[in-house]
Amino acid sequence: MAWDSVPWFTEGGAEHSSEVARLLAYAAFGGAQGIVGSGDLAVRALSSPAAQVQVRPGACAIINRAAGSTYQAYAGRLPTSDTVNIPATGTSARSDLIVARVENPYSYGETWPNPSDPVVGPYIFTRIISGVAKTVTNVRQVRPNDSAITLARIDIPANTSAITQAMIKDLRDMVSPRRERVLYTAFPGTLSTLAYSDNKWHNWPGAANWDIDVPSWATRAKLVMTFAGLRMTRSDVYARMQSKFGSLLGQDTYIDDDSGNGTRRSTIVLADNFAVPSSMRGTTQTLSVQTYMYRSETGDVSVDAGTSIVADVEFVESPDEEEV
Repeated sequence: MAWDSVPWFTEGGAEHSSEVARLLAYAAFGGAQGIVGSGDLAVRALSSPAAQVQVRPGACAIINRAAGSTYQAYAGRLPTSDTVNIPATGTSARSDLIVARVENPYSYGETWPNPSDPVVGPYIFTRIISGVAKTVTNVRQVRPNDSAITLARIDIPANTSAITQAMIKDLRDMVSPRRERVLYTAFPGTLSTLAYSDNKWHNWPGAANWDIDVPSWATRAKLVMTFAGLRMTRSDVYARMQSKFGSLLGQDTYIDDDSGNGTRRSTIVLADNFAVPSSMRGTTQTLSVQTYMYRSETGDVSVDAGTSIVADVEFVESPDEEEV
């Protein structure tokens, strides 16, 4: 079997094959497929629900699934929103997949019809695959040989013609999501105590406080905060702690210690996975901790020179579900 005789790129008027051009796209996308930007190709209901949905503008990479098309991909672009008609349901509910699909009749083994104009096509479309199981999350589960990416699934109740946003499940993947992870540390130099008191939240400990730059592309923030050597004294302790990132409040972690009145230490971990609103992206936000002391127990909590505080902060770019 011979080489494809013209590699990208050769001078002298050499004619380059479409296969080699698609190889270049495949390599550029790292062999992955999906949307390019986090807001690309989002499927949205109309502002006045009707028997249609709208696919927002964007760009994508789609792997060529035609026979013999190893290491090939298409790059597609939707410059303006695409409105798609959704058939009404009858007496039974129905689930439809919304996909972006390349229909190239010239690729080996494909059976798509020729376009009316081979120069401008079209060769890429928003398509509906109707009547899929409600558990389907990827077009390859129902049409494994299609050169397509999944955008959304619409779960439509019986006797329904107007599509609302609540019926649309976002199923987009990103072709090359960005990530940024940084560890922040604090080591309290002196003793700081929060005594059992008033059944209220307190901004404590003050040593757990960092100003963090939020990337402009971040759609999620994953936070893990560890308190190694948290000190407890006087009596049993019953409290809870939560992270605070800008205006976002994390899940509570409970501290429930029944060890009596001796001085002892423990490790406390807080973990959160926040959706980052667009208003926070590209800004600087403060990460801190709040602690709530219950009156039901009389022990105190402290941090001191024997305490290490670590914040593991990872920003992730993923398909953005925020309405714009």
